[in-house]
Amino acid sequence: MTRGRFISFEGIDGAGKSTQHAWLVNYLRDQGRTVVATREPGGTPLGEKLRALLLAEPMHLETEALLMFAARREHVAQVIEPALMRGEWVICDRFVDASFAYQGGGRGLNWKKLEVLADWVLGDLQPDLTLIFDAPVAIAQQRLHAATSQPDRFEQEQADFFERVRSAYLRIANEHPDRVRLIDATQTPNSINKVLENIVATL
Repeated sequence: MTRGRFISFEGIDGAGKSTQHAWLVNYLRDQGRTVVATREPGGTPLGEKLRALLLAEPMHLETEALLMFAARREHVAQVIEPALMRGEWVICDRFVDASFAYQGGGRGLNWKKLEVLADWVLGDLQPDLTLIFDAPVAIAQQRLHAATSQPDRFEQEQADFFERVRSAYLRIANEHPDRVRLIDATQTPNSINKVLENIVATL
């Protein structure tokens, strides 16, 4: 059986990636693909419990990173790898790049520590394609505030935090051009849909 395809969606809060994640899942299903739609942190019963803690409870930055990777290990073992082995498409709202962007860029955790965790938890597993939705922080925060009445612990961060997260994402895009596509998230949703159609066709 042919291995499935693995696509991750990334971007700062308010960039619009979750909207496009839902659109692509429906698009691929309409094309006849068997799709597993999932998210991080979360994706499993244990992961969702860890997500609730991560989004609500204050904690040391290293505790935050370790819990993210604990949820990810369960996610990979229980959901992602089995689906890929079945030949299905896995479309994930955030994956390992989010740890480098948020805990590394935003929080300032040493990237070497994150690399050790990623090697341990993921081994050789990487998305076939990562879509990073990029928008200026001011625009993303306008969207976020309009859409969210009860922001979580990350969404409550100040603009300078998201500037660091965005810079980390741009660094990731620059360092991994074979895997990452940078999407201008200031475009209209329909324009972004067309961009995604063209990109996914290459898979």
